Amino acid sequence: MSKIIILGSGAAPGVPSLACGFGDCDPKNPKNFRLRSGTYLEINDVKFLIDTSPDLRLQLINSNLRQIEAVFYTHTHADHLHGIDDLREINRITQKAIELFASPNNLKDIRTRFGYLIADDKTKIDPVYRAALHPNTFEYNKSFYFNSLKVTPISVTGHNVETTGYIFNDGEVVFIPDFREIPKSSLELITRTPEVLVMPLTTPKGTRFHASLDNLLDYIEIISPKRAIINHMAVESDYNKVYSQCPKNVEPAYDTLEITW
Repeated sequence: MSKIIILGSGAAPGVPSLACGFGDCDPKNPKNFRLRSGTYLEINDVKFLIDTSPDLRLQLINSNLRQIEAVFYTHTHADHLHGIDDLREINRITQKAIELFASPNNLKDIRTRFGYLIADDKTKIDPVYRAALHPNTFEYNKSFYFNSLKVTPISVTGHNVETTGYIFNDGEVVFIPDFREIPKSSLELITRTPEVLVMPLTTPKGTRFHASLDNLLDYIEIISPKRAIINHMAVESDYNKVYSQCPKNVEPAYDTLEITW
């Protein structure tokens, strides 16, 4: 059995946000309470995260997660990266280094900000004092294996920093982070019908650096997954209102949403 858990379904400010409260979201609906974006997956017995939200500690507690083998980073905005120090608790539990995967540019940025966490020699860790993350880089559109998991990193465009999407097992799971466009060369690397496709919304009408709901639904029709999850929603994205505009195989995410197949 494989699974995906949406640890946090919110954009950078979370919902409610400090500045806007619930905004357009109905505060009576618990699915509108959102921690910052983070995702846990188990595929081929590999247990891993995509990104480390600033809310990571609480997310791992909420979903009772204690075993993490790897983290795949999409980009280095604070809402996707700055919970990285919380991985030290996983090191303490497992007494092992965690594999970190990022593009060369994103890894350089992570080293600049969080160099004390990087363990180039993963056999020498001391989790009492610091996290131990073993760094790995990749080339876009070139597949590699992490244990039994096939990983294909892809470049998605239009965000205001370099951003990486991931295709797992040729498309069994496809994870798209903040973007405006997905290049045709990236879409062509999805060679099977996805069990789950995850895509980010932020706001229904889109922004300069984020796709709109209409853009997402167009890409979902092209990719044609069995199930699509709309994630990374800000205070403009009320759960029920977004859901009402989705076709039957598409739904908005909420914190702790779990899908198995």
